[in-house]
Amino acid sequence: MTRELIPELRGVAGRRVLTVSELTQHIKRLLEVDPLLSSVLVQGEISNLRQPGSGHIYFTLKDESAALRCVMFRSARARLKFEPHDGLAVDVQGYISLYPRDGQYQLYAEVMRPAGLGDLYLAFEQLKARLSEEGLFRAEDKRRPPMLPRRVAVVTSPTGAAVRDVLKVAARRCPGLQVVVVPAQVQGEGAAAQIVRGLIVGSGLPGVDVVILTRGGGSLEELWAFNEEPVARAIRACPVPVVVGVGHEVDVTIADLAADVRAPTPSAAAEMVFPDCAALNGHLSGLVFRLAMGLRGRARALRQRLVRVEARPPLSKPETLIGQRAQRLDSLTHGLAGGFRRQVERGRARLGRLSGQLDALSPLNVLARGYALCTVAGTGRLVRSAAAVPLGEMVSVRLATGRLGCRVEETWPEGEHGQKSVKEEHA
Repeated sequence: MTRELIPELRGVAGRRVLTVSELTQHIKRLLEVDPLLSSVLVQGEISNLRQPGSGHIYFTLKDESAALRCVMFRSARARLKFEPHDGLAVDVQGYISLYPRDGQYQLYAEVMRPAGLGDLYLAFEQLKARLSEEGLFRAEDKRRPPMLPRRVAVVTSPTGAAVRDVLKVAARRCPGLQVVVVPAQVQGEGAAAQIVRGLIVGSGLPGVDVVILTRGGGSLEELWAFNEEPVARAIRACPVPVVVGVGHEVDVTIADLAADVRAPTPSAAAEMVFPDCAALNGHLSGLVFRLAMGLRGRARALRQRLVRVEARPPLSKPETLIGQRAQRLDSLTHGLAGGFRRQVERGRARLGRLSGQLDALSPLNVLARGYALCTVAGTGRLVRSAAAVPLGEMVSVRLATGRLGCRVEETWPEGEHGQKSVKEEHA
């Protein structure tokens, strides 16, 4: 049976049928061998930026009428000085190839820089904004260097002009102050790590209470070590104040912003740290003179006051003061004795009055007028009625003088006049 070809395919009869993978690989090879596409420089705006955990970044470059898929592998991403973001116009250098799985061509980016703006400058601005938002540059966290440092550490290149400027200023302003130079690479690969190490070593030396971080001027690339994030964090973590003098007055680095004190030049940094000993000595001499004059004036005033006090009668004639005090004591003693006597007399008179009142109420006075007090013998119960005492009961009769022991033989319960008596009947 003869197989009929589709009319549209009759023109390619006899050709081998390709799989999708074969055709895709063929197109991929064509793209990769094209000299123009093997190294291209494309300008566009970043959109749809993705940064997964693999470290690669995926994005789209677009302009007004077209879009191009791009990928930058982790190794190339690590060389970027700035953070790419959506909306940023960039120049991207790389090569065009095809990703077989999706069947789409894309730009494999190897180098990226901001369009019309240096990548170092952009990286500086981005890091500055991020650290500022974090609060690393807060003015209230800045520390004042000591007015009279004990020992100063200088972190810089030991062969640069900056260290010579610092030592020259130190020798002129305060020759006796000890200065320790901590060597550190201040530009190029690995400089940031050496600066961090220098800050740690310098601030940890015995007696060091301030650190100067400095270097001479240079381009943005040459000063870039002072724009690294680890350097800024090491400055803020330093246990003693850090004075930074990098480059010239117009040069501003991240280290300047993080410093406790920013100096425009290395010499200015030294001027801020090292005290002017000659001026201090002159000031100290003036203070000593003023103190001596003040003490002399004070001693003179106290001496004059002492003379005036000594001239007063109590001190010039102390016997007069003692006599007056003795006379006053005699007067007080006499008054106290008289008052005591009067108080005793008033007490005695009051006691007499109370004794008379008490005596008038005494039952003994009643007995003295012929009355008697009768109580039941043994119990002491007071006898108030004859009917309350049975015949034969022993009673005690108290007289004004002495007592009588009696036995009741007859009672008149209802009185004496015309009343019947009760007598004891004897068997």
